[in-house]
Amino acid sequence: MKKIEEYVRSIPDFPEKGIIFRDVTSVLQDAEGLKLAIDSMIGLLDGVDFDVIAGTESRGFIFGVPIAYALNKPFVPIRKKGKLPCETISASYDLEYGSAEIEMHKDAIKPGQKVVLVDDLIATGGTIEACTRLVEELGGEVAKIIFLMELAGLKGREKLANYDVASVITYPGK
Repeated sequence: MKKIEEYVRSIPDFPEKGIIFRDVTSVLQDAEGLKLAIDSMIGLLDGVDFDVIAGTESRGFIFGVPIAYALNKPFVPIRKKGKLPCETISASYDLEYGSAEIEMHKDAIKPGQKVVLVDDLIATGGTIEACTRLVEELGGEVAKIIFLMELAGLKGREKLANYDVASVITYPGK
């Protein structure tokens, strides 16, 4: 059986020279790779007590929904600003060149609920750190944060030092 790392396509010098882009689409396009990714991420939740899974647009949806389905938990989407139809709360975060804003429905998390955050990749940690602020603003507790891949060289985990964070694959560089 192949290891999950074998399904991830590595593209050198993208988006710029010296960077190795870790492409998740090669995992998604292979039935065995996708199953292994979802099963591996579910494995990161062994022994974790939680009520809700929340995922970021859009790859957090791709991984979060099947995990929620498999574990019989509800799923909460965290979207880019202006995409949700009901009353929302928002959080901004810094990008390499500028900033962005994400939103969650104001009624998505109930006070006291334990939430698992899911995304495909942690790089600098800005997006997922903004997600933790949204969950906590609504009175939820972040029980765990899981990723398929981590780019350890970008030190995103440092922004999440107060949380239980796990990744299926950790790459040492950027």
